[in-house]
Amino acid sequence: MTETLLALVPTYGSWLVLLALLLSCLALPVPSSILVMTAGGFAASGDLVLWQVQAMALLGFVVGDQVAYALAWSGGRPLIARLRSRPGVDRLFDRAEALLDRHGLLAVFLSRTVFSPLGPYLGYLSGFLGLSWPSFTLAAVVGAICWCAGYSLLGYVFATQIAELASLIGNAIGLLIGGLLVAAAVWYLWRSWRSERAAADGQPPAA
Repeated sequence: MTETLLALVPTYGSWLVLLALLLSCLALPVPSSILVMTAGGFAASGDLVLWQVQAMALLGFVVGDQVAYALAWSGGRPLIARLRSRPGVDRLFDRAEALLDRHGLLAVFLSRTVFSPLGPYLGYLSGFLGLSWPSFTLAAVVGAICWCAGYSLLGYVFATQIAELASLIGNAIGLLIGGLLVAAAVWYLWRSWRSERAAADGQPPAA
């Protein structure tokens, strides 16, 4: 199946990427990461346009997340029970639920970067458990931007080594992106705290 989909990338390009991302967000077995990297590789050779690949990937990701949230919000426990009955899925739901219990809203972002295999299941759980829709959407979109940019740029930069990269990467890109973003967030919060303290003390903020 993967080889067939990859062969369609030059023909259907960004539209195939959009559909793949949408379906993967619904927990359907679509090789979305390697498809996005492959599309990035074709962008490097001039067959596709990188920003269009990224935009369509993001659109598919966001729409898929919204559909999963809405389905679980309206379908409730019967839908979650049907999804859990699929082989191997119950364990993934348990891991997604544990992540949500441990990290709250941050889990939505983490499930789209560091723990991306749990993304679809956490999307369903967010709707089922009634997680705030605006908060879910914000965290999901930020995570989706990081994921789409990361995978498409990997394909763009390493266009001739996509197969080898895909076999090695696993969740490494999610870990890398997540780590960098967490570091950036900590740095930003630290700077904000320093500025607030300096303002309270009547001193100019530190550089």
